[in-house]
Amino acid sequence: MSAVDQRERRQVKCLVWDLDNTLWEGTLSEGGGQALRPGVAEALAELDRRGVLLSVASKNEPGPAMENLARLGVADYFLCPQISWDDKGAAMGRIAQLLNLKPEALALIDDSPFERDAVAHLWPQMTLYPHTAVDKLLSLPELTPRFVTETSARRRAMYQADLRRREAKAEFVGTDEGFLESLGIQVTVAPVTEEDLQRVEELTVRTHQLNSTGYTYSYEELAALAQDPGHLFLVCSLRDKYGDSGKVGLLLAGLEGDVMRLKLLIVSCRVMSYGVGGALLNYAVRLAARLGKRLVADFLPTEHNRVMYITYKFVGFEEAEGEGPGLLLEYRGDGAPALPGYLSWDDSAVSLPTDKK
Repeated sequence: MSAVDQRERRQVKCLVWDLDNTLWEGTLSEGGGQALRPGVAEALAELDRRGVLLSVASKNEPGPAMENLARLGVADYFLCPQISWDDKGAAMGRIAQLLNLKPEALALIDDSPFERDAVAHLWPQMTLYPHTAVDKLLSLPELTPRFVTETSARRRAMYQADLRRREAKAEFVGTDEGFLESLGIQVTVAPVTEEDLQRVEELTVRTHQLNSTGYTYSYEELAALAQDPGHLFLVCSLRDKYGDSGKVGLLLAGLEGDVMRLKLLIVSCRVMSYGVGGALLNYAVRLAARLGKRLVADFLPTEHNRVMYITYKFVGFEEAEGEGPGLLLEYRGDGAPALPGYLSWDDSAVSLPTDKK
């Protein structure tokens, strides 16, 4: 197997580490694990700064392994560590599920060709590296985002907060909406500014499930759209009692005559369970009503965004006649729907052509 598998590269969102002879020197059960392998500490720190999530899949005794990670000063880097004698492919699947990531967003670094082959057999979409790739990790394009944003540097903390939310939900007695109300969710919608553009581009690159077209805009295209009076370009931020989730959604609409055309709707998968996708669509319906325009939306089906199509249908969009490879959806619901009561909504910074703000 080559140093880096020659699969088509996607952006890696989570790098999963084996422990023995990969993260640290030697085998823990045989007295090894006294030091990290050369280059590992630097790789962990820099990948974490870039917003690449880190986890562990190791065949070891969980207690001693976690204690050793803490002794080496790196335990806090790792989300959802899977340390047991179970199949490593199954461990990779659990990590993907717990972090709500597609398998192709994960990569494994492991010294064992047998383990890499076993994972490749179960998850051919995953990227695999041998332990000798440690000194190359920071130069690989799939681990090097174009921009490192404020959100990138806080991504681990955001996922840790999300895991705490899930634990709280598991213990909550009541309805799903009751739990959401207990979170004190605050949503802010505002025009995209120059300061937002790096995060906005990051959202278009990283978000696949809740992405209406799958189209990736360049930084330059996004900057032009933010300045174009013929477009409404909004960014959605979210926070609750567990912390600030940052900028988690985009709404891009062209204003064309008597039509408001949604060209892009993106919501981060991290906040999928909040219903923010449907709420942003409801908000778009209300904006179109304020403008007195008919609302249509471009939708391009991809292998990942079926849930977004269902969201459009649930809100009241139906397929209309259109041209091109995608679908044209039109809002045919009854009036402007109310926003969910469990969301505290602030759009005071949004001005429309007809507003007198």
